[in-house]
Formats: sequence, C-alpha cells, structure tokens
Amino acid sequence: MFCESLIVGFICCTSEGVEVPKFQTCIMVWLHVKRGDESQFLFDTTGDVLVEELTENITDIYNGRLKVQRICTEMAELADHGITLPVNMQGLTDEQIEELKLKDEWAEKCVPSGGYIFKKDDIGRRNGQAPNEKMQEVLKKTADEAKALISKKQAQTNVCVTMEMVKDALDQLRGAVMIVYPMGLPPHDPIRMEFEGKEDLSGTQAALEIIEKPDAQLWWAGKELKRTEKLSKYVGKNEKTKIIVKIQKKGQGAPAREPVISNEEQKQMMLHYCRRQEELKKLEEDQDDSCFNSEWADSNALKRQFQGVKNIKWRPG
Repeated sequence: MFCESLIVGFICCTSEGVEVPKFQTCIMVWLHVKRGDESQFLFDTTGDVLVEELTENITDIYNGRLKVQRICTEMAELADHGITLPVNMQGLTDEQIEELKLKDEWAEKCVPSGGYIFKKDDIGRRNGQAPNEKMQEVLKKTADEAKALISKKQAQTNVCVTMEMVKDALDQLRGAVMIVYPMGLPPHDPIRMEFEGKEDLSGTQAALEIIEKPDAQLWWAGKELKRTEKLSKYVGKNEKTKIIVKIQKKGQGAPAREPVISNEEQKQMMLHYCRRQEELKKLEEDQDDSCFNSEWADSNALKRQFQGVKNIKWRPG
C-alpha cells in the first residue's frame, strides 16, 4: 500500500454540552521525485499541503542529498591521499614547490590519528599523508553508510527519504572526520567547507546540479504545480495516491513526460516475445508423428528387454 490516511481526532461540544469525539481525515500522498528521467527519492506528504511548502521541502532534500554525495566523494580522496594542499600549491610538482619556496603549514597541524602513510596524489591536490588502514576504513565505511541512507535505491524498497535522514547522514560523516582528524581539517579543505556551508562550487558540474529554492519547480503529468495552490487540486483526495513529480529550474520548460511503460517493463515484454517466437519455431519444426519415435511408443520395447537385446546398435563390418 503506497500511502495511508492519518486520522486526527479532536473534541467538539454539542448544544447539550456533551463532548463527542470528531475525526478529520488527513490524506497521505507519496511523491516519486525525479530529475529528468533519473529517479531521486520518495517523499510523503498530505494533500492539504501548499505546493510552495512542498517545493521547498523537496528542494532541501534534493540539495542535501547532493551535499552528502559530494562529501562522500571527497572523503574517499581524504582516506587515500590525506588533506588538501593550500590553493597556491595544488597542481604543482615537488620541484616547483621547492623553487617557489612554498610550505604547507597545515601538514603538521592536521595529522590523522595513529599517524599517516605517505601515498602521493598524482594530480597534486592533496598532500599524500593518508591515514593508516584502520582510519581509512572508518572514513570509507561511514561514507558508504551515509550514501546508502539517502540512496536512490531507497525508492525501490518504498522507503521515503526525509530531511532528518539527510541531516543524520551529514552528522555521521562529520563524526567520522572528527575521529580521524580530531584537530579538524584545514579551512580550505572542501569537506570542512561543505560542513560549514562555505563550499565554492562555481565553475563546476556540481554547481549546475543544485537548484535554489526560488528557482525550483515541480511538474506532474506535463503540468507545473503552482506554488499558490494545494496539492489536492492536482491529485484529488484519493487516499491511495502515488505520483511521479519532476523537479527542475525555472525557465527550462516542461520536462519530458513519463513513458507509458518503463524500460524494465519493455525489456520483459521483449524477452517474452523472443521466447514465444522460439517456442513457435520449435513447434513448426516438429512433425505431428514425431512422438512415435519416442521409446515409450515402441510396442516391442518390453519384448526386447526380456530377451536382453535392448539398445543394440548395428554397424557394417
């Protein structure tokens, strides 16, 4: 069952002064949020919610999931190659750093717990002082757990993603970093900047994926959901409603509508068609009297079995 009705009870008084319980039904609606054709997450809400509030809540979760994914990507690099170098040292060779007399002042301050293992960063973005294997496991395992918490696979198991789950994932990541780097990360490290909300994504692909709240739009069935209306105006008051909404930026026009059948359903139909074609082909190849060639149709089989002449093959001498 994709949604449920919440019964909210309250007390009202009759003209005779007798308190009679009265109930109000709150319709629950499940929204399968997509960006383009790509599934994002499930979100549950009520039909009475204003589209403006709904849009802001979905946008917060959408952008929050992107933040978690960015941090997890950086944490994998942190585990493999240590903290990031200062901006003026990134991309330089050791000879260039020595020639320019540059020094990473944070290398001595931000040493991972248990010491480090030198593992050079080939692109010259991090200092190469990677945590030991135990601390690497802490970072990578936590990153995997955080990604699983807000994963797109949650939609396949009918699990709704909430802002609390996004915050929980961020707290787990923050805690893992504090365990490995109790003194903290350099102020220029992208992980610390993400935690502090100071990330600079200008000129990156990640910046194009983010949708600001004022620019966010929700579309369903080829129609834009107007912010001033309630959701029930579009989906009705059916208590078993599950719809696919698409989030995008203003000015991008209407997104492509959902296909009549999904890719998986189309694959299953094609597989069924191919199997049916093979079955029909085999039936055409078989003769009507082919069954008489079977062993059970041989009337002399029992006689040959008693005489011990079963399965005798002849060949010219």
